[in-house]
Order: sequence, then structure tokens, then C-alpha cells
Amino acid sequence: MRSITTFHLQYAHRFYQFQGEAQYLHGHTGTLTIEVEDSINEGVNMVYPCNEIKKVAWDVLRNFDHALILRKDDPLLPAILEVYDRQGIRKGHRLNTMKGEAFRTDLAVAYPDCRLVVTKDTMTVEGMIMIVHELLKDKLPIAKLTFVSGDNTASECFKPEADIERCPLCGISLDKEGKCPKCGWQKGKEQE
Repeated sequence: MRSITTFHLQYAHRFYQFQGEAQYLHGHTGTLTIEVEDSINEGVNMVYPCNEIKKVAWDVLRNFDHALILRKDDPLLPAILEVYDRQGIRKGHRLNTMKGEAFRTDLAVAYPDCRLVVTKDTMTVEGMIMIVHELLKDKLPIAKLTFVSGDNTASECFKPEADIERCPLCGISLDKEGKCPKCGWQKGKEQE
């Protein structure tokens, strides 16, 4: 069975070297749907609590919200960073509170302090699915990702890679020590 959660992301990007309107810097509201698949956790009668999917995914996805996403070879990138330096905001600002966990993969690098994600390839709906899967495949048992941006939609099904042990009391992922970060239940210990 699946639990399904949706995120709305506001971002700006452009298709560098594209022959069409998308070569200009423009913004979108993107909708990302994450479907996780597993057996129903008998203790809580659900696959995975949707609010917990949101917490796990949002730690990474907030890097894309209200962010600029540029390809690494886009000549706008050095110009943007130069302006951010002159403004004194490249290394962050006290009002920049929507920062996610910085990440670096072969597909993308997040610079949370300056609300910037730099991608290997042009940021398309297909590219977003590949990036999100790479970032979350070990944290959630992802079965399907769908990303809608403007008139464009892409969807991909996956065989869940993560074998995640979950708390029998609240259904969320146990930490590396087998303890639930929400309620404190501990695997292998007598519960009071």
C-alpha cells in the first residue's frame, strides 16, 4: 500500500542554450507528489505517516523553495553570485530562515545560504524527479514521484530502495540506534 504527500515549491530557473521562451529567466509553482510504499504498520494502521514524510522530505526540498536553480555552466551563475556578494547576502542573511540541509550529489548542489541550487543538467520536470529521488531514496521507501511545473509533468515509478525500520507506536523511521525520535520507543528494549 502507499502513503502519498504533496509539496508546492516556488522557484526560478531558465533553460540555458534552449531555443525558445524558456531560455529567459522565469518562475514556477511546482507540485511534487511523493508516494511511499510499504506494508501497513500494524501499530498505527498506516504505511507511513504523511506528516513524517513531509518532515523528512522538507529538510531537503526547502532548498528548492523560493530558490534560483541554474545549470552549472550558465553564465548567469557568476553574475548572480557577484551581485549577492555586493549585497552581502551570498553567505546568508538573518532573514533567510527557509534553509534546508546543504547537499552535494552528481546531479545537483544546494547552497542554502544564498537560496541557490546548481544542477548538472537543465532543470526540467524530469530532472527534478531524478534529483529528488537521489536525495530521498535512502530516507523514504519511494515508489513513485510526480512533478508538475507549469504545463509540464513527469512521473517515474521506483522499486523502493530503503529498508526502513519503523516505530510500532507512531510509524516513523527509527534512528541508527533503533530508537524512535518522536516517542522514544527503543528496538530490543522492554517497553514500560
